[in-house]
Amino acid sequence: MTPHKLPVSVLVVIHTADGQVLLMERADAPGFWQSVTGSQDAGETLEQTAIREVREETGLDATAFVLTPWDIETRFEIYERWRHRYAPGVTHNTEHVFGLQLPAPQPVILAPREHLRYEWLPWETAAERCFSPSNAAAIRLLPARI
Repeated sequence: MTPHKLPVSVLVVIHTADGQVLLMERADAPGFWQSVTGSQDAGETLEQTAIREVREETGLDATAFVLTPWDIETRFEIYERWRHRYAPGVTHNTEHVFGLQLPAPQPVILAPREHLRYEWLPWETAAERCFSPSNAAAIRLLPARI
């Protein structure tokens, strides 16, 4: 049996210095675009979770670039369609935001079970495309962070 997910996650906004943002379309919810996200594994720091999730979802090595915690936490209700992944009774998750700055848009290797395709977009367009309000809000903070 697969262990339940912890209700603690990271959101990693992968971007360039000129404000282009990487978004990926979810395989389990076509039309839902997002940044890298993922739940913390037991014993991991949030930074380790961010590095692992970036590698798993994009093939990029986050340690080769500038990974920065944005000191933003968002507590939100877990979508009903994904609650079965958590322990019974868990309804909320706390998400921690990181930024990962790359020198230029790079090709990525998607995890096919997680994402269908990706695009590099100007930050304004990326924020509009995100299905997650917290993801869109984080991307809208990007101009002040670069």
